Amino acid sequence: MVDLTRDNLPIIKEDNMPKNFELCKEGDVAFADASEDTNEVAKPIEFFDLAGKNIVCGLHTIHGRDNKNKTVIGFKGYAFSSSAFHNQIRRIAQGTKIYSISTKNFSECFIGIPSKVEQTKIATLLRLIDERIATQNKIIEDLKKLKSAISERLFKSVKGSTVLLSDLCDIVKGKQINGENLSDSGNYYVMNGGTEPSGYYDNYNVEASTISISEGGNSCGYVQFNTSPFWSGGHCYSIQNIADKVDNMYLYHYLKSNEDAIMKLRIGSGLPNIQKKDLAMFKIIVPKIEWQIKISTFLSSLERKAEIEERIQNVMQKQKLYLLQQMFI
Repeated sequence: MVDLTRDNLPIIKEDNMPKNFELCKEGDVAFADASEDTNEVAKPIEFFDLAGKNIVCGLHTIHGRDNKNKTVIGFKGYAFSSSAFHNQIRRIAQGTKIYSISTKNFSECFIGIPSKVEQTKIATLLRLIDERIATQNKIIEDLKKLKSAISERLFKSVKGSTVLLSDLCDIVKGKQINGENLSDSGNYYVMNGGTEPSGYYDNYNVEASTISISEGGNSCGYVQFNTSPFWSGGHCYSIQNIADKVDNMYLYHYLKSNEDAIMKLRIGSGLPNIQKKDLAMFKIIVPKIEWQIKISTFLSSLERKAEIEERIQNVMQKQKLYLLQQMFI
């Protein structure tokens, strides 16, 4: 849903202005005509409020308009996002690596159209949910910014001895598992060079409550605290056998706060990676243990708050998905 009273769209330069075009009206829909994912083909955007601006549909879109005035503004974007509609699109999308649709394909698809009074009720409910999700996104974003700012100030002002990471713990590189041995679900996730698990495995090689750092790939240097046992893959370091003088969570928050500096240790261009010897030389400021615990407890409370808000966000998104599955036929 595009609402130009609060959303922004790219502006076309005069040199690139198309010769023939149709201006969009409020209630028009732009459909994506191609994607690598069948779930994204025909993904719709309805123009809810154009705020008096001239808008045209860009490349790789299909411009749709209700010429028979059967729908209210705000309903079509949700109707065309429903499972009932996209199940039809997945069936008729053409291609192997890139899936596409044409205007002719739409003659094979249909959606149920209730009365305009009912359409207004449906659109209003789903729009309110969208607005609440947007607010929740802002809450989460602000919490993460707050934690980042506080972390930066705390660790810049903390007093203590400066120690190399290798003098505080063992940096252990994981063991690679062939992709064919991974599954989409399971008891133990596998961490490699990304920010998300690369799959699931039936065993683990690292205990819970362990810090991991991505070793290779575009996200190398990403710091994560793992609350459950996991499999550390060939592009993942785990921080083990931490010295007694260092609080586990303090070390995590210190490394996470300095994640950008760790990422700058990467070498290579095609598949960048962080060498173990370079990570071992990373410097850590270690204050007295009681200060470590105070710092880590405070920062962990902010992180938990953000996690709670993310769970609330996930519930809202599931609620919206359920409604999109059940309210349209």
